[in-house]
Amino acid sequence: MERYTVGVDFGTLSGRASLVRVSDGREMGSAVLAYPHGVMDTELRTPDGTVPLPPNWALAHPMDWLAVLGTVVRRVLEDCGVSPAEVIGIGIDSTTCTLLPTDERGDPLCCDPRFAASPHAYAKLWKHHAAQKYATRLNDIAARRGESWLGNYGGAIQSEWTCPKLMETLAEAPEVADAAAYFLDAADWLVWRMTGRRTRNTCINGYKSIAPDGVHGPTDDFLAALDPALPALIRDKMSAPVLPVGSRAGVISEEGAALTGLLPGTAVATGHADAHVAPPSAGVPRAGHLFAMIGTSTCMLLPAAEFVPVPGVCGIVKDGIVPGLWGYEAGLGCVGDMFAWFADNCAPPAVRKEAEESGLSVIACLSEKMAALAPGESGLLALNWWNGNRSPLGTRISPVSSSG
Repeated sequence: MERYTVGVDFGTLSGRASLVRVSDGREMGSAVLAYPHGVMDTELRTPDGTVPLPPNWALAHPMDWLAVLGTVVRRVLEDCGVSPAEVIGIGIDSTTCTLLPTDERGDPLCCDPRFAASPHAYAKLWKHHAAQKYATRLNDIAARRGESWLGNYGGAIQSEWTCPKLMETLAEAPEVADAAAYFLDAADWLVWRMTGRRTRNTCINGYKSIAPDGVHGPTDDFLAALDPALPALIRDKMSAPVLPVGSRAGVISEEGAALTGLLPGTAVATGHADAHVAPPSAGVPRAGHLFAMIGTSTCMLLPAAEFVPVPGVCGIVKDGIVPGLWGYEAGLGCVGDMFAWFADNCAPPAVRKEAEESGLSVIACLSEKMAALAPGESGLLALNWWNGNRSPLGTRISPVSSSG
């Protein structure tokens, strides 16, 4: 009997499951579901109506992720004619830092009627940049104190990462911070829902929670300089076993089986960041090989045997991409988002008509036209300031959201 694994990628706008045959690594099929709530960046949609959001906010609804798990795994197995008994494991990756507060049981705080209208109770997406002033404060204090880990992050911590988002919640919604039992990144929360075991992983923890070795974050002394309540929040509400990427976090529980359609006892891998999970599948787990992952944003990833500080990179983390190597990350904050916005808002009527008549999408039609131009031929220069600029200037430049 053949054996298969399932991978589920939770992106910015949708979630996708892929079914892979173990014997030869062939992808047998995939299934995708768009998130019902999409990205909430101008207004928060609640059961009782909408709540306007300020600039640079970007939220997700965690129940969209459960809708994905409840749909795409079953769909890809059915489409490929594969039985759940033939699946030996499932892995999860997600955009990050996508930070979610939950109660003691793991239910999202935004599902509590008390907090349904509070934006801080929802998942703050990777491209939520409203915490910029907290990131600026963090960077200024770290520079004054001479924190050595700044060299692992190109000299600046991004506004989208864990500490600035936690500082934002503490300062602007203390009632949410008090009510939350835990704060987890999306991938870790989804693994918890499937296994019943709350864990973290060296990749997301290392890059997004200022843990250069993948495990240990800043000292309590530094955190207290940011906010006196921060050390206790991180100690009490983010503590969990930090597992190496590629390891087993647990097995599917009865609840996880009901959610996914897989059998109880099926192995569940430790959570992982969306881009960082890709290099091994492309044959790039060796030191010195550069990998570019192009999507809503673009990440450039390089495993290396040694640590060398590089100004302007997003992060240099031990065991961040594959165990045993330093993982270097840099990237562009916006690629697919920018193309989609341009197609929706700037494509001329003539191009839209041509695309419709030729059966192409607007983006495909524009791509054909651009492919016919030599680099620089049009004389147009575009600078990527969308969704923030991760590299090389990082949070030293105020971000501009694609919704603004």
